[in-house]
Amino acid sequence: MSQLTADLEAALLRELVENHRVLNGTLFRETLTTPRMALVESTTRLGRWVPDARTIEIARPFVLGEPWGVVIEVLKHEMAHQYMSERRPDVTEESHGPVFRALCDKLGIDGRAAGKPETVAQDEDRIGEKIARLLALAESPNVHEAEAAMLAAQRLLLRHNVDLSSARASRGHAFRHLGKPTGRVNEAERVLSLILAKHFFVECIWVPVYRPLEGKRGSVLEVCGSRENLEIAEYIHSYLLHTAERLWSAHKEKKGLPGDADRRRYLAGVMHGMYEKLGREQVVQEEEGLVWVKDADLHAYYRRRHPYVRHVRSSGERRTRAYADGREAGRSIEIRRGIKDGGASDGPRLLPAKR
Repeated sequence: MSQLTADLEAALLRELVENHRVLNGTLFRETLTTPRMALVESTTRLGRWVPDARTIEIARPFVLGEPWGVVIEVLKHEMAHQYMSERRPDVTEESHGPVFRALCDKLGIDGRAAGKPETVAQDEDRIGEKIARLLALAESPNVHEAEAAMLAAQRLLLRHNVDLSSARASRGHAFRHLGKPTGRVNEAERVLSLILAKHFFVECIWVPVYRPLEGKRGSVLEVCGSRENLEIAEYIHSYLLHTAERLWSAHKEKKGLPGDADRRRYLAGVMHGMYEKLGREQVVQEEEGLVWVKDADLHAYYRRRHPYVRHVRSSGERRTRAYADGREAGRSIEIRRGIKDGGASDGPRLLPAKR
């Protein structure tokens, strides 16, 4: 594992303090005092609130080995302990008692003390396997067979979400960060987030992250939804990024282009083309009576996690010939199966087998 220099560690601690300040305002209504932040060498504990020292400890190996979004979730959890210590000293219960868990549920924080991640419900597991098998059928070199398999998978996924929209509320939702943190979100990535939000049953938001080993801030795409839909959204995200890059490489070779000057415009065109194609297919599905109404409980979960959402306008890529070529290529993309673990590391993952 890479080590932090003294300067990078100091910058990391400042970033944790800044995140505490922001979360104190957005989640806790500025009711918490500013604590001391400390990195500790622990492999048994991810984080801890130490009331006597007014310190939040975060395990150094954990910070360096996990995505920043996971680190922030632990920080939120310890801030909930800080709230109970500073604002609810009248409550006498074990550290993860019912009052603490109710506070965490209200704020969209994981209130569990420890343990393995929750498993996927059995019926969700089966539907995920069916969708995975249909996507595997889309590997067919015959374009009509591939398209039929993709559409069947989409319809199954849509029907499943329609049928289980009320039952899913009792099982709750989760979040996941997709892709690598980046300093600048380009148009292709923004359109891809729109594809996921509109057609694959998740809520999407770009959230700030910190890269401790580089001492830099960035952004990453967060998706919220049921656990099965998160798995599928992660597959689609990885697949479309990988496919867009493959299409660009083929386009560059065909056109004899010497460099990547038009790459971002082409990738933006690919994503727009795919977005348009899925929009046309959605019209067909609606004509067949398959209309998915967004889960109100999912949106409530999303707003608990992000009570203050800021919408930012940004300019897109110039609509050049490269953009038009990419858009045409995007309209021909079929959702095919991913690469199994142990295969090429830059491709999409296969949907998981039964656990």
